[in-house]
Amino acid sequence: MRGSFTTTLCSRSIVYYLDDQYNQDIYLIKLVKTHYQSVKIIPIRGFNFLKNNKLVNLIISLRIERMKFNKYKKVAVGGTFDKFHQGHRLLIEKAFQVGEQVLIGVTSDEFGGIKGEIEPCNVRMSNLNLLLEEHSNYIISRLEDPYGVTTEDESVDAIVVSPETEPTAFKINQIRREKGMKPLDIITISMVLAEDGKPISSTRIRRGEIDQVGTIIKR
Repeated sequence: MRGSFTTTLCSRSIVYYLDDQYNQDIYLIKLVKTHYQSVKIIPIRGFNFLKNNKLVNLIISLRIERMKFNKYKKVAVGGTFDKFHQGHRLLIEKAFQVGEQVLIGVTSDEFGGIKGEIEPCNVRMSNLNLLLEEHSNYIISRLEDPYGVTTEDESVDAIVVSPETEPTAFKINQIRREKGMKPLDIITISMVLAEDGKPISSTRIRRGEIDQVGTIIKR
């Protein structure tokens, strides 16, 4: 059963199966709440942020342990990947870390152009291929919409996103459920911050505020 693993909690052996990130939190809370009666659940943006730090740490450790034992067959990741920077690198590295095969969607000129003036899609795809020379287990394709193959391909197991693109992942799972497909596991990575504490972004790089690693460009 994919997504299942055994661990020990308070001398008990537990096994759980997860459908998606949200359900993972709900299920783990049910498993451990008897040991932490004071837990308060605060729903925010579809996730559960817990006031009990012990429980937060426990849930995080269980997620990490799950990833050690399970590698997804097929993982999706997408973006514009203009002015390739450290945030992009972290996103893609995580996809290769957890996936046996990685599907990389690169926004087309028409779709990606919504964000403003960007490099042509073929240039961005070519740059990615050069950066990923050491890998062979990936496919790069154009994205003509926010979802790509994730709402059609049942063999995709998970998606790697940033906080900025989490809502798209939720929408993908909504569409998959409506089609009777299994929802994707959602793996969210943190934004990479520049020297000034603000997220590194292609927009900021294009404006000349920072470089690809987040160094402030002095004028």
